[in-house]
Amino acid sequence: MEAGSSDSSINPYAENEWIRRRLVRQKWMRRIFAGMVASVVIPLVLILGYLVYKAWPALTWEFISENPRSGMRKGGIWSAILGTLYLVFFSVTFTAPVGILAGIYLNEFARDNWFTRIVNLAVVNLAGVPSIVMGLFGVGAFVLKLGLGKSILAASLTLGVMTLPVIITATREALRSVPVSFREACWNMGATKWQTIRTIVLPNSLSGILTGVILEICRAAGETAPILFTGAIFYKAIDDDAGLFAYSPWDQCMALSYHLHTVSTQVPGIPEALPYATAVVLIGLVLLINSFAVVLRVYLRSRKRW
Repeated sequence: MEAGSSDSSINPYAENEWIRRRLVRQKWMRRIFAGMVASVVIPLVLILGYLVYKAWPALTWEFISENPRSGMRKGGIWSAILGTLYLVFFSVTFTAPVGILAGIYLNEFARDNWFTRIVNLAVVNLAGVPSIVMGLFGVGAFVLKLGLGKSILAASLTLGVMTLPVIITATREALRSVPVSFREACWNMGATKWQTIRTIVLPNSLSGILTGVILEICRAAGETAPILFTGAIFYKAIDDDAGLFAYSPWDQCMALSYHLHTVSTQVPGIPEALPYATAVVLIGLVLLINSFAVVLRVYLRSRKRW
């Protein structure tokens, strides 16, 4: 009886040496992962803090709302901000529909054969093409072949081709994340494949698709090489009273990324704070656009049906 009572008093869920070793290992792994996150976040915060510190003397409302003057040494960067917005807008307008429809076809309609595999390989390889090569492609395809000339439209199409793989890949991954049971339930109700995609699959994958669009916006706003040959210009005077419609799609435009390169390397005697202020405004513009897209993505994700 004593032996039996002794055995029954043993707690099978009590912490033992094996569990303690696993908990210690888990604690160390958590510290390692936290250190990895800190190694990314801390330098980012330091870089942004340094940029803001150096740019602070030039960060005024006049710097944002006025056009450059006195050979870029005075005034603001409004024409460059407006040109960047134009490039991003036309780039997304072209890339988003084409990339989303291509992703839908490749994931939902295309058969698994040699041709589809070649297309997938081409999409992956296109994502790795250097931006300077894309700029030369834009000159040949849009500026010369299509006769668009050096313009906002030609530069936007070049940016769109460069960022197209991002949206295609994001769209395919978002569509794959929708459970197959959703499709099967819709088919069992007599819906066609397109009705299933339009009413069930797409609404539940919009948040993932929007992630690809956000990445496209970030890259389009910060690229310099593709627009250098296709639409960006050193300086362009615009009408202060024209507001948001100072540029035409057929005009060349200033852009923040190219303007930052210009004032940093080709304009002597420029105030020290001005290039840093331009960089801060470019980062802030991208963050502002992304914040709106992230809020929209969170809202769409909250409406998912699983």
